[in-house]
Amino acid sequence: MKSSQLRHVGIIMDGNNRWAKREGKQGISGHRAGVERIRDMLSACREERIDTLTLFAFSSENWRRPPKEVEALMGLFYTYLKREAKELAKEGVSLKVIGSRARFSPRLLDAIQEAERIACGTERTLVIAADYGGCWDIVEAAKQLAQKAVDGHIAPGDISESSFGEHISTAGLPDLDLLIRTGGEYRISNFLLWQAAYAELYFSPLLWPEFDASALKVAVEDFYSRQRRFGKTGDQVDDEVANA
Repeated sequence: MKSSQLRHVGIIMDGNNRWAKREGKQGISGHRAGVERIRDMLSACREERIDTLTLFAFSSENWRRPPKEVEALMGLFYTYLKREAKELAKEGVSLKVIGSRARFSPRLLDAIQEAERIACGTERTLVIAADYGGCWDIVEAAKQLAQKAVDGHIAPGDISESSFGEHISTAGLPDLDLLIRTGGEYRISNFLLWQAAYAELYFSPLLWPEFDASALKVAVEDFYSRQRRFGKTGDQVDDEVANA
């Protein structure tokens, strides 16, 4: 039985450094190649009628990498924002950056705000998770709800899964349907923990710079081959489809 319409895909873009090492290049070359891959993914998502693409660009833990690599990654992020914002708007794609911005430079913060201003107000969305962690996301939502309770705007007993979800960084976007990780690792590395509760997981052996539109299509076909039950039995889901 075919699964419901795929609307939101998240990708852990793993394998840039390994790709560069395999190709005999410096690590930053892998990250540059990875940035170029984003255009392919957006085009493929349009063809597959996927509304939202969320990319794990820089995790909360990535600050532990060598300072030169971190500096290079921040530079690539800045360049991408400055270069691609108008193109995203032209293609009808809104840009949303999620994650903590406390450690970003004023120059990068300005670039983020400007890019989000330029690419906005459309039906398709590119979400870039930068200095992001799923635990951070959940804690921030909890802080917001706790402050509302302290201020007397809500009672603690009023907090529900629904109200909590309204304070997660991807609130207002379609639920995450498919979470892809490239690079051959089998973990989700603190990415979209709340959002992934019922997402389908797909792990590709391909390194991110070689994960192209055809590879995404394979992942999408795999998604549609699965039966999403959400706690029900397979027979119940089949009956609902037949009755519909």
